[in-house]
Amino acid sequence: MKRTLLKFAAIALLVATPLASMAATAGLPDFTSIVEKYGPTVVNVRADITQPSPFMRGPGGQQQAQVPDIFRFFGFPVPPQQQMQPEEEISMGSGFIISSDGYILTNDHVVDGAKKISVTLADHREFTAKLVGADATFDIAVLKIDAKNLPVVNIGNSNALKPGQWVLAIGSPFGFDHTVTAGIVSAVGRSLGPSDQRYTPFIQTDVPINRGNSGGPLFNMDGQVVGINSQIFSNTGGFMGVSFAIPIDVAMNAVQQIKTKGYVERGMIGVYLQPVSPNTAKGLGMSRVEGALVASVMPGSPAAKAGIKPGDVIVAYDGKTINSVDDLSPMVGLTPPGSIAKLTVIRFGKTLNFNVKVEQAPRGKHALASMEQAISGNGLGLTVQDLSAGQREQLDLKAGEGVQVSTVSGPSRDAGLQPGDVILMVGQQRVGSVTQFENAVRAYKPGEVAILLVRRGQVSQFVAVPVPKPGAGKQ
Repeated sequence: MKRTLLKFAAIALLVATPLASMAATAGLPDFTSIVEKYGPTVVNVRADITQPSPFMRGPGGQQQAQVPDIFRFFGFPVPPQQQMQPEEEISMGSGFIISSDGYILTNDHVVDGAKKISVTLADHREFTAKLVGADATFDIAVLKIDAKNLPVVNIGNSNALKPGQWVLAIGSPFGFDHTVTAGIVSAVGRSLGPSDQRYTPFIQTDVPINRGNSGGPLFNMDGQVVGINSQIFSNTGGFMGVSFAIPIDVAMNAVQQIKTKGYVERGMIGVYLQPVSPNTAKGLGMSRVEGALVASVMPGSPAAKAGIKPGDVIVAYDGKTINSVDDLSPMVGLTPPGSIAKLTVIRFGKTLNFNVKVEQAPRGKHALASMEQAISGNGLGLTVQDLSAGQREQLDLKAGEGVQVSTVSGPSRDAGLQPGDVILMVGQQRVGSVTQFENAVRAYKPGEVAILLVRRGQVSQFVAVPVPKPGAGKQ
């Protein structure tokens, strides 16, 4: 190993001068001033976990999220004896100081279920931290240590970020404190699909992020924090070029609410949505594919009171364009309850405007999961809607044939079903209405497997969906 390292060192000496010259010529960014000034604001967070989180934990405390290939990362391998006793796991992540009197921001999943939280500063001082409050949906936790005159980060504006801009991360991947990595913003406002964090418009970057970086800051070239490193997309659990950060505007809004109220409020209008496909847009009289299609409306909800109906396509919210179904949830979630939101919808080719009074979304760690179950009464995690004659004609289906999937959660989501899929059969029974579908599904008992004939585009195939037993799923 020493011989190999020495060889690499020698090569580095040979190429150092040309590389430096190339960097100067290409005008690559220099991050040294940012690291020198704000590196001391980044801390290491250690949590002694005694209670299981809502996610099953794997070796080293890594959470196994239900969204495929999305990994939250904060730990590195713990001693074997601790792996045998998950109630005594240790998770390690990062955080950063947001006020000189000891307030620190990190991820909720870093400290979730901790009996003790320790924070180590850049000068190696260690403190026991108090958990001021946390929000699992935004994955935010606020800590407090008993210290004064601490270095503080400069909070930026994540709404000003654009794809292609350089960004910098500082954290503790694999326990290596104050590791610096850099890259560019790949996308903004990115949704991770039907996850517990669909209210979060993530910043996607190609900054190398690994386990232990969770909760660490993402800086722009002005040295301002624009995000909190939170998740990676990976088939292996390691960095593969796709990282996600929580926008700092979202995080600081949550921090303020946690410090003043002890919890985070979110808005809701009571609609369930699905994407707009090219065929759907054509059938609804739309000139282009845009917006979020209302699959169903909760009775008595703000949307219902305002006059929103299934089949409406929401194309603007408070003047902001809705390009796809993923855009709407974060906007609604960040709207203060009690506010009046202006919705622009297309209803079968006609543009209409509605004023909707936003209500407070259910609170609590499992609120979103509970909402999913509330609309998935058949146990498969599916809601469906009847097809119109026009839709059947476009899909080349006969009258009374098929129902369309509106929302997907739980076992159906795990089986690969998506909104927009058409279910033709449940078991040996053909279905052509919501009532027929619900009756067919109701015949299955918990623990059995429902066989669905599903059509997607011009391809039909059978999909096996297990019916969950009581108590299965999230705990």
